Amino acid sequence: MARYATTDVHGCRLTLQRLVEHQLHLRPADELYLLGDYVNKGPDSRGVLDYLMQLTERGYRVVCLRGNHDQELLDAAQGLQQLTWASDADRQLTLRSFGVEQPGDIPLPYRRWLHELPHQLDVPGWTLVHAGFDFRRPPADMRRDWPTMLNTKDFTFDASRLQGRRLVHGHVPTPTAEVRRRVAARAGAIVLDTGCVYRHNPELSHLAALNLDTQELILQPNIEPEYAIAKR
Repeated sequence: MARYATTDVHGCRLTLQRLVEHQLHLRPADELYLLGDYVNKGPDSRGVLDYLMQLTERGYRVVCLRGNHDQELLDAAQGLQQLTWASDADRQLTLRSFGVEQPGDIPLPYRRWLHELPHQLDVPGWTLVHAGFDFRRPPADMRRDWPTMLNTKDFTFDASRLQGRRLVHGHVPTPTAEVRRRVAARAGAIVLDTGCVYRHNPELSHLAALNLDTQELILQPNIEPEYAIAKR
């Protein structure tokens, strides 16, 4: 059995499928953890959700956490118009993948799936979350701070507040060379977001997975058909 974590797929369904099936060679006995942001920015948000649901239906052990873009899509579908949801181009790309014109028309099974996503998970040796924690707060409080878990981009890691576990998170697009360095150094907190969706940027444009047992980093280049994306 192997345990893998990956994150920030952002509608890149073909790249995710290539990572899972040709790089990880995922088996039903393995565990695959995804740390959020399945939708927005990329070409096939609906396809990503379909693929993850199908893996579970086929008996694979897949656990998905909630990301800020998943929350933003839920909020938009519930009519919370005062909240900012992506750029206009991002919105249109996402809605087109679902075949709808308004977020409230996204089919209920997808909205229900997103609504049921947890914010965090502890597994032996690791804590998994989309963005991070406010480690200045007492452990019980920081574990209830949903906005920080979804959105923080700056924190000082404190293993004592995670009972000695290391942290894996996404949310902040990070050059592949820097992620390699942190993994090799066995850093207490490892960011796995290598900016897969930013297909024009050679320092990003990969979907990263970490073997939580061997600490091997696997990088899958973006293989999506051409789509419009803001440069980063």
